[in-house]
Amino acid sequence: MEISINNIFNIKNEQDFRRMTLDIFRYQAENNIVYKQYLQSLRISIDSIDQIEKIPFIPVEFFKSFEVITGSILDEHQSKLFTSSGTTGQITSKHYVKDVSIYEKSFTKAFELFYGNIHEYCILALLPSYLEREGSSLVYMADDLITKSKHHESGFYLHNYDELILTLQNLQDKKQKTLLLGVTYALLDVVEQFPLFRGENNLIVMETGGMKGKRKEMIREELHAVLCEGFGVNAIHSEYGMTELLSQAYSKGNGVFNCPPWMKILIRDTNDPFSYLPHGRTGGINVIDLANINSCSFIATQDLGKTNPNTSFEVLGRFDNSDIRGCNLLVQ
Repeated sequence: MEISINNIFNIKNEQDFRRMTLDIFRYQAENNIVYKQYLQSLRISIDSIDQIEKIPFIPVEFFKSFEVITGSILDEHQSKLFTSSGTTGQITSKHYVKDVSIYEKSFTKAFELFYGNIHEYCILALLPSYLEREGSSLVYMADDLITKSKHHESGFYLHNYDELILTLQNLQDKKQKTLLLGVTYALLDVVEQFPLFRGENNLIVMETGGMKGKRKEMIREELHAVLCEGFGVNAIHSEYGMTELLSQAYSKGNGVFNCPPWMKILIRDTNDPFSYLPHGRTGGINVIDLANINSCSFIATQDLGKTNPNTSFEVLGRFDNSDIRGCNLLVQ
């Protein structure tokens, strides 16, 4: 079975999505050894899956123990290994991405879908914990978006907060559209050190979630209130993604996320992982990520959340005893 990458990124409606999802399920069920064995252990017949709600999702923990790859072996010139963050002694997830150009296409198209032409932005990335290790998919995304922006002041910041504030102020004075993408604890450090900074309407502050053990966790409402006041903006944007995915959902405020057309969230019953809950009920987040065609597109995360009738969703925390890692791990 041949799956066209272009078709994945040209999904127009729910019917297109469901048809493409079933095609990719059958392709991965036959060509992904780990997923195939998982289905066999569940005694699932591929032919019995005739709607997306029947598709089994692999636990995200599989990426810690197995090489979750669909199809042929990796090509060192096209492939990339992304790894999750973790404290000392933790086993980290490994996502073997066979064709990193698909990842680039996914995050670029998603960004422009939600925010418009990347060339209109100056992108500043404040990602100290991610920059200080190898294999971060978030750093790879930020680096590529910085390059695509073609703005001479776009770039990464580590602990040079003075320089960051000067750059932000300069961009605000020029009325330049600016995206500040930052790890949560570092954004808090900035607003504490520079409490008099005031942003303009052309500034977007986007937190990637997680304190990385640097600070006490905060509920989202409190965190966003502090950041809104500190940066002088009306809302804090957020990105929902993880090492094991090639797509991201975005929130433009209030912790309400929306997916690009090739990504979908289902909420599983915490007592029955093969049953799904209606809108408004809290359960485990299952992600369909069709961009993950060369890995696995059906992942049961350890995040808790709920969907809304308009297809948006909210992240409400994590299962007890889950590893604290990745993006948007704010517990409400």
